Amino acid sequence: MKNTTKIIAVLFTAVFLLAFYPIDGFNKTGIKRLKRLEKTLDSTLNEYYLRKGSFKKYDEINLWMCEKTDSIDKIMSVDTQFQKEMLRLFPSRSGYGITVLDITDVNNTRYAEMNENTGFQPGSVGKIAVATAFFTELKNLCPEDFNVRTNLMRNKVVKSGNWGLYDHHTIPIYNIEKDSYVKRTVIASDEFTLYEWVDHMLSVSNNGAASIVWREAMLMRVFGDEYFNLTQEQADAYFDQVDKSEITDIAISVVNDPLRNLGITNDEWRLGSLFTNGPDRYVGSKGGSIGTPKGLMKYFIKLEQGLVVDEESSLEIKRLLYMTDRRIRYGASPQLNDAAVYFKSGSFYSNNKSLGTPYGEYKGNVYNYMNSVCIVEHPSGVNYIVCLESNVLSKNSAGAHLYLASAIDKAIRKKYEIEEK
Repeated sequence: MKNTTKIIAVLFTAVFLLAFYPIDGFNKTGIKRLKRLEKTLDSTLNEYYLRKGSFKKYDEINLWMCEKTDSIDKIMSVDTQFQKEMLRLFPSRSGYGITVLDITDVNNTRYAEMNENTGFQPGSVGKIAVATAFFTELKNLCPEDFNVRTNLMRNKVVKSGNWGLYDHHTIPIYNIEKDSYVKRTVIASDEFTLYEWVDHMLSVSNNGAASIVWREAMLMRVFGDEYFNLTQEQADAYFDQVDKSEITDIAISVVNDPLRNLGITNDEWRLGSLFTNGPDRYVGSKGGSIGTPKGLMKYFIKLEQGLVVDEESSLEIKRLLYMTDRRIRYGASPQLNDAAVYFKSGSFYSNNKSLGTPYGEYKGNVYNYMNSVCIVEHPSGVNYIVCLESNVLSKNSAGAHLYLASAIDKAIRKKYEIEEK
């Protein structure tokens, strides 16, 4: 950039090195990249970055709190000792917000919080809300049969068009017949199944895929049963003709109403705009986006209780969040190598050289948001949920989150190691 005093704003609401969903899930989903990863199971393919905790099978992923009917307020009641243990891990509380729930013993959970009501720019964590909107509208189409919903996801192919543009983050494309594998950005002519678009949204956090999944949720809301046979031409014609303010209201309702139904307030978590600029001609922004550690924790408790849409949808969303590729930021902690990790991260930072303060990648000196939400499941049975958000200027947030992941894990596991002795 020629003008070095100009603010350099960099949006990293997605991370292109992540991949999710159980490796043996191809037959269930038709997600083609999983067919390639199947080769890791017999060592035909060696992906050196995979961790021991990345190989859980489709049927080994469970929800842990379906039997726990306690209210959110009761579950999120601070455990005084646990609170002290968590807070001492932070050298400074300024700029950080966190909620932690130890669910190792679901009948005796432990909860801690710090700046839990502070609002942060949610970044790519907001894509979990898009997935929830998508599964909500699927249920409205097929309330009685989850298999009909997943068959629709597996078989319906939709085109990117302008909605997938523009995003520099790549998507994995695997040709089963040719055994060829490439990573590239989304182009307007790309066509994938609904399952693959959802996977692109969560696995590589592709912004274009998030806008497309959000679009399909809107179309389900608008067309109802007609969506099953809705053609791409009909969908495109609808957006060309509909009043922009009308479809903007629908978009905001589709993505935020499911959060309200979970008891998450407008000030705790909301989305106000799509993730790419391509759809700007069709859909506007409204209300802004915000996320709080408290709102995110409410969501993950509901997820583990099987109450996000319904139990089958909750479990499928959890599978879609399961890490089966390179771990970064919070998830990169070596303390978590053996653990199953269900993870979403996003950052949004801006640098201004003229300020004279340190700056760089994930080290913004204007703003420096980073969010990590993580369910950790150790082979020993130690399980917990962390929702960590930060805005600490001129500090490497990726490194800070990795450090905190290790410290939090050690502190939680220490209790159970002592008990075993």
